[in-house]
Amino acid sequence: MSGHSKWSTIKRKKGANDQARAKVFTKIGRELAVAVKNGGPDPNNNAKLRDVIAKAKQNNVPNDNIERMLKKAAGDTDSANFEEIVYEGYGPSGVAVVVEALTDNRNRTAGEVRHYFDKSGGNMGNPGSVTFMFSKQGVIIIEKEDVDEDTLMEDALEAGASDFLTDEEEIFEIRTEPNDLGAVRDELEGKGYVIVSSETAYIPSTYTRLENEDDMKRMSRMIDSFEENEDVQNIYHNWENIDEYEE
Repeated sequence: MSGHSKWSTIKRKKGANDQARAKVFTKIGRELAVAVKNGGPDPNNNAKLRDVIAKAKQNNVPNDNIERMLKKAAGDTDSANFEEIVYEGYGPSGVAVVVEALTDNRNRTAGEVRHYFDKSGGNMGNPGSVTFMFSKQGVIIIEKEDVDEDTLMEDALEAGASDFLTDEEEIFEIRTEPNDLGAVRDELEGKGYVIVSSETAYIPSTYTRLENEDDMKRMSRMIDSFEENEDVQNIYHNWENIDEYEE
């Protein structure tokens, strides 16, 4: 059951500078708005909203900001215009890329996404052209410090986790079925574990190793472009050796 967490090297974390934090807050605010519109403002009756609130707290969004976002979402009819879209394509040397967007202008976002693919030497594909190489799973990250691996593994599996992986250095990674993410997260938090992040993610089933430095540069810059775009909520890819690359 326990193994090396290759996903931890794929899920690159950005430095928490003010500009990056502001973008994260904006994106989470958009997710909160859509969750409220689709399921109501009460997190006790809206599982998706509970998940987004948990994500906000894990990204250090202050409670006051979360409350303001919720109040705004409850009275904001414009958020109903946001649409969830998944884009697929290939980066340099055939790296598979999945992009989750939340947009109020499908044409604008599609044009920008296509531009990022083209600029990197890749290409945007049709629906289904890439996602077959990924599986949608819940991913819960817990830091290793002061945590007993065997106890956590037992607690996670009892809570309904489907897999348990360990990073070589810093983290434990718990996998769940997408619909079980919230329940597993809540049970582990109830037992005192500190959750670094919990979210559904596209997990690659195969990986592509880049050997050419130019390809690495183009792929890294493409990821940056996606992450800086406010319409893009998440980007997933199967670039295997990203942890070995430094621009």
